[in-house]
This record gives sequence, C-alpha cells and structure tokens, in this order.
Amino acid sequence: MSNRDSSRSTNFPGSGYEPVYGRIPIMRLRPQIECALFPSKAYVGEVIPFSCVAFREGHDKIAVDLVLTAPNGDATRIRLDRGNPGLDEWQTTAQVTVEGEWQWYMEAFGDDFATWRHNAEIKVPAGIDVEVMLEEGARVLDRAEQTPAVVAAAKAARNTALKALDRLRALIADDVVAQLTEAPVRSLVTPSATRTIRVERQRAGYGAWYEFFPRSEGAVPNIDGSWRSGTFQTATERLDGVAAMGFDVVYLPPIHPIGHTNRKGPNNTLVAGPNDPGSPWAIGADTGGHKDVHPDLGAEADFVAFRERAEELGMEVALDLALQATPDHPWVKEHPEWFTTLADGTIAYAENPPKKYQDIYPINFDNDRNGFYAEVLDVVRHWIGLGVKIFRVDNPHTKPLQFWEWLIHDINAEYPEVLFLAEAFTRPAVMQSLAKAGFHQSYSYFTWRNTREELEEFLTEISHDTSDFMRPNLFVNTPDILTEYLQRGGRPAYEARAVIAAIAGSNWGMYAGYELVENVARPGSEENIDNEKYEFKQRNWAAEEAAGRSLAPLITQLNGIRHAHPALWQLRNFEIHDADNPQILSFSKHLAAKYTDSGIADTILTVVNLDPFATQESTLTVDAEKLGLPRNAAFQVEDLLSGAIWDWSTHNFVRLAPGQSHVLSVRHH
Repeated sequence: MSNRDSSRSTNFPGSGYEPVYGRIPIMRLRPQIECALFPSKAYVGEVIPFSCVAFREGHDKIAVDLVLTAPNGDATRIRLDRGNPGLDEWQTTAQVTVEGEWQWYMEAFGDDFATWRHNAEIKVPAGIDVEVMLEEGARVLDRAEQTPAVVAAAKAARNTALKALDRLRALIADDVVAQLTEAPVRSLVTPSATRTIRVERQRAGYGAWYEFFPRSEGAVPNIDGSWRSGTFQTATERLDGVAAMGFDVVYLPPIHPIGHTNRKGPNNTLVAGPNDPGSPWAIGADTGGHKDVHPDLGAEADFVAFRERAEELGMEVALDLALQATPDHPWVKEHPEWFTTLADGTIAYAENPPKKYQDIYPINFDNDRNGFYAEVLDVVRHWIGLGVKIFRVDNPHTKPLQFWEWLIHDINAEYPEVLFLAEAFTRPAVMQSLAKAGFHQSYSYFTWRNTREELEEFLTEISHDTSDFMRPNLFVNTPDILTEYLQRGGRPAYEARAVIAAIAGSNWGMYAGYELVENVARPGSEENIDNEKYEFKQRNWAAEEAAGRSLAPLITQLNGIRHAHPALWQLRNFEIHDADNPQILSFSKHLAAKYTDSGIADTILTVVNLDPFATQESTLTVDAEKLGLPRNAAFQVEDLLSGAIWDWSTHNFVRLAPGQSHVLSVRHH
C-alpha cells in the first residue's frame, strides 16, 4: 500500500481488515511490468502513454491526475483524459527527459464542481431545488482559490435579486470553469500505488546499427589460396563509408582468438582447410580467450584506435558477448568445471538438434556459479575499460534468465550507460522475459513477417503491447538470416524491407552486404552461400555504388530522414492506415508539437509496395486524427524520397512500382 494513500484507514471497525481498494478504486495501472516486479522502461526523449481504470459509486464526477517525479525530485502533475467512458478508462502521455529512476502514481479525486454543475444544469432550468442548487454551487466556489472571478461568481449566486438562470450563468462562466478545471475542488483524494520507470540514454531506444566483420575489410587473397586477414587498421577505412550512410552503431562479431579443434570450414562444413579462418563465435585458442584480440586483427591498442575513430565519426562500437568456448579456450584447461562432462568423460559440445556445433563447448552455469559469474563480470568490465558501451549478446536464451538479470543489474549499477542487445530468436515468453530481466534491446521476428497482415500485427504489437519493457531492433538481415522473401524478391524486396525497418522501428539494423543485395542462399538454408562466418569476403563498396548497384544511396536517405524527424525517434507512436490492396502497407508516426524542439508537430506517413515483382495500385484511406489533424482534413505531404509534393485528404490513390515507397512528411501549419 502506498504511504500516500490517506483515503485508506487502519481504523475500520470489526476484524481490522483493511480493504485493498482505496476510496476511489484505481486499477490497471500502465506502464507496469509483471505487477511491478520490474520497473518499466523508457529512454531519454520518449513519450510514454500512461493509463488506468478509475471510477466511484453512483453518478458523482471524478478526475484523475498523473503525478510524475523526475530523479531530482521535481514533480509534475498532469490531468488524464477520459478514454472509453463505458470502460472507465483514463489516459495521458508524458515525455521523460533525463536518465534515471522516475516515480509515478495516479491520484483520483471527486471533482465537486463538475458534479455540482452536472446536476445544476439539469435542475435549475427545470425549476427543481433552485435555491439549494445555487447555494451548493456557491459553497463549492467558497472552497476554491479565491480569485476575483470566483469571489464575484459566488456573490452573484447568492444575490436573490438576480434571476435564477443569471445566477447559474455566473457560476459557470468561462473564466470560472477554466479555473476550476485547472485547479479543481477535490474531495476523497485517493492515490494509487507508486510505480517506477527506468529511463536510459537515448541510444537504448533509438539508433541505426551496421554489422560487419573486421577481418574481411582489407582482406587480400594470396596466389596459393590463402588469405591475408584484414586488421583493425584496414577495417577503420570502412568506417567513413558506414558513417556516410548515417549509422549510429557499428557492431562487430567476436574479435577474439578462434579455436583450431573441430574448426568449421566454408559453408559450415565439418572439415576446415589449413587456410580457413573459422567462425568468430568459436572463441578461444592458445593466444587467449574472451579478454583478448585475435592476433590477425592487431592488438588492444589497434581496437581502441578503431573505436576512437568510430566515435570521431559519431558512431559507437558494439561488441559481441558470446559465452561459449572452443576446446582450445584457456577456460577448458583452467576451469573444466565450467562445462558439462558426459558419461564417457568427454565435454559436451553445443547442439540444437539437428544442428551440431562441434567447434563450441556450451557453459554449464551451475557447476561453479560464483566462479563463472565473476569471470563474466570481469570480461565485461575489461571491454568497458577499453571504451565499449554496447554489447550484443549471442543466444542469451540458452543461458539462465537469472544470470542475465544479475549481470545487467550489476553492470548498470556501476556503468548505467552500458547497453545490452539480446540476440534471442526464440519463443515469445522467453524473449519477453529477457527484456524484462534487463536487456535494453532485443532482436525480433521482423525478418519472418512479410505479408501485410503479418507486418501490421507485428508492428502494432511491438509498438503498443510490449513497449513498456521490450525494445525491438529491426535487423533486416544477419549472417544467419537470409529469408525466402529476400532470396526471391531481389532488389525490390531489399528496398521495401529497408524502408519498413528504418521508418517503422526506432531501432533498426543491417548486416554488411545487404546494400549489395547479396541474396544467393546456400541450398536448403536461410543463410547466404559462402557465408562470411566461415571465410573472408572481399567487396568493392565504391565500385558497386558507382555502378548503381548499391542500395547505399537509399539507406543514406532513410537514415537522414530518421535523424531529421523526431517522430521516428519514438517506438510507441506507430499507427496503421487502411489500403484496399493487400500488397500495400501504410503506417504513420506522429509526435505532437509540445514534444518537439521546434514547437511544430512532426508526422511521417509511409506507404510501401510489398510485392517485389509487380506494380501495385490502391486507394489509401488516411485517418487524419492519427496524423494530429482534424477528422477528414485536407493536408499537404512531401515525399522525402522523391521530393514530390501532393495535396492529400482522407482518400488517396497510390501507384507504386516494385521496391517503391512513399515516405511522406505531413505539413502542419
């Protein structure tokens, strides 16, 4: 029970039972997670919807305030609006502007002036209880702040020389109503329980990610079939191109030594040749483990120089945290108890039947919990010490949930700026529980949602249903994921998916090669042939762009639009608009003027052709209220991709070629 809940008393007669409900019941508080077992999440600049259900007996009027307290103790009071009256819903929004723990609660109260007015406007004109109603109104005003308008209205109400309707009009004059709305006369004040929102830095909820393998950048094939690996120095040369496309985060797969025992060859073959580099996720060799840099890439100082150059270009570097080991990892000799030993005395390698990962030993988290937990904490601190503030975690759903809750809590208590992204393509309950446990971002099912129906359902869910705790990062591809839609749809499919991810998601990402439409799969799989996980890959970025084969110009446009439009920095403002062609997807993101630095509302309306093979036409029905405009309003839009300007209204004809989209800025006057 909240210590502010003065409406509840411990002095009830009888058994001494204390009711759960306050004098005015307040229920279904949102945002909250698992009955407030965890704080809900937000990031700096995010606009959060707050809501509750509140009502009282009978017909007397109530109102509800949100009391939101910033980490420095400054409190703001915001009046909630009625949602669905029949469901007793109340709702509002508020923007959080600084990092830290915010506290909030709802405060319901009897609105005595509103109750009196409702009754008086019925009774007085009908001649019922006229003098009683007018005196009751004057007494309500006696309890209000005694401004000149309120004093004059109360005096007029008691002036029997005036007509009854004139006395009533004085009590409900505009200036009186405005004051009593802003500062109501309250009774039966009932606070709810207090809830917490953990507000993290903006990058936790907004950013564009680019993944590439540093060993491939600058890699050179030798005549004998071997390769000279790229290094952090050569990979640094790629950073300018990534920054030019507008990305905020450069994500690197594991950069540690790679084991030789059971090393995988090209396309995940079981036998590697002498020149095959192996999978970066097969961590550990005689040259070190999770705290070390692969000697082919350089030294720690080279990594630090790489990170510093990325930061000079306005990007952060995210590192992979993969808690597994090869048979060659120092952990195997030094701490065999950290693994599972089978009945035949061998250590169990990783399996996800029918998949087998013979080059990897999974960790047993229970044999020596304290010892291994301390080691991971030391590993993470090591890379934080080298300037890393973001970790992409490999397969967290295969490790104990309790471990992640502990690790993220302890790291964030010491380093609140550090972020963790969960690469967990798993069951919804597991994925969502990882987010609740503390992961700041999560991979999602986006790559497998391709029809309009699937996309509308998915994007609505992540924006509204799970947004109090889970922040999806809409990667369009990964080294492991090349979906059938991309394989079959070619360049138009790649264009459409990039637009949807970049504009619908506050976080989105891509793996290198997407901009070159690398869509040839290994037969029978959903991943690229000649997969970069197992071999070097040489690409000529500049030549492909010069020849017009690269999507870099489109990606640059999309990230530029994201940076320029604060509506796209939000997750929870996604809304669907209807089209009469199932191949046309339309959605908007709107940010009210009171939440923008310019004081002008920001609204983006997007229309995408999902068919990568044919031109599609449709009549688009726009809900203007979702755009922050009056119902059925006419408005002007500018296509931020083509520069075209059109006059639109509720119903609009669109015709889009394969891969074509409209990303429309709605002009607010």
